[in-house]
Amino acid sequence: MRFLAIMKKDILILLRNTALMLFLIYIFTLDIYLAGIGIKIKPQHVSVGYVDYSNSLIVNKILTHLHKPEFQTPKRFLNEEALKKAIENKKIMVGLVFDGDFAKNYYKTGKSQVNVLIDSTAAAQAQVTVIYLNEILARFVNLHFPLSIQTHRLFNQNSNSTWFMSLAELMSDVVLLVLLLVATVFVKEKEEGTWDIMLLMPVSSILTIFAKMFSQVVVILVGVWVSVGLILFGVFDMPINGNLWHFFLLNLLFAFSLGGIGLVIAAISNTVTEVGQYSFMLMMPLIFLSGAWTPISSMAPWLQKLSIISPVRYYIEASESIFFRGASFYDLIPYFVALLIIGMVLFYIGYKKIGRLF
Repeated sequence: MRFLAIMKKDILILLRNTALMLFLIYIFTLDIYLAGIGIKIKPQHVSVGYVDYSNSLIVNKILTHLHKPEFQTPKRFLNEEALKKAIENKKIMVGLVFDGDFAKNYYKTGKSQVNVLIDSTAAAQAQVTVIYLNEILARFVNLHFPLSIQTHRLFNQNSNSTWFMSLAELMSDVVLLVLLLVATVFVKEKEEGTWDIMLLMPVSSILTIFAKMFSQVVVILVGVWVSVGLILFGVFDMPINGNLWHFFLLNLLFAFSLGGIGLVIAAISNTVTEVGQYSFMLMMPLIFLSGAWTPISSMAPWLQKLSIISPVRYYIEASESIFFRGASFYDLIPYFVALLIIGMVLFYIGYKKIGRLF
């Protein structure tokens, strides 16, 4: 009963904090929605210019394949100098130059050269745009291969970046909120001068710590439930190939696993401002080592080894496996075990650190 009483008190305090509640509502709704519709992996509305020295029909045919939503209507320039100037002034992003022999070489040998000028200020988008252009131009090259290549896209067959980005943003938000809320619930006691009153409660220190921590985990789980139901399923119509309850169990284990770091932050922070600073400072390395943005296999060997001790890695991999790969409970056991082991170690470290204040 005392455990529940402490939980109830902290949840009520959070509900009465208008600023924090507005922040949580934004994080679990609008932030994920904006990430889903605003962050695109494939090109979107790329501005294109071209110079056609050949004045041929085949060039016009190629340009018709540069259409919306990936590309804007191509703009013609009289010469290459004007095209380069437009790129420098950021009026267009991509420039195509078709030389005078383009059509003749195409019809004679089936091979022609197109000079591509591209603004690589946004390096990632530029690289993806070049890949798209290569695919479009390759359709017009008369090459006869002895084999036919068929590509089968697994797990996310339509390569829907909205599904991936919205789920990735949700997982990033959970990482931040676990660190932030778990630490804040303790630091608020320091700020408001009620820490000594908390020490006088007829409850053991470990029960107090666990109850206050669990109250914030409950809030996060409710937020995840709202976000998945309202944004992922409701707005983006995102499918789930695995079991939704496995995903909630994963979030529960992960929140407790990462909560140990939140306890350490609470022990070394005296104000909520410091909590925010430490949380954001720790969040980015955890995300970068998780494989959310860069596959683990593509990292440097020493970073791959370092990621083994990060609970975020197992959280990200298991979440994507549940939604996209349809992982069963048996498939998820290694992730659950890893989170439990890391969680016990981190909770012990966090408890020993904050336990000194009791």
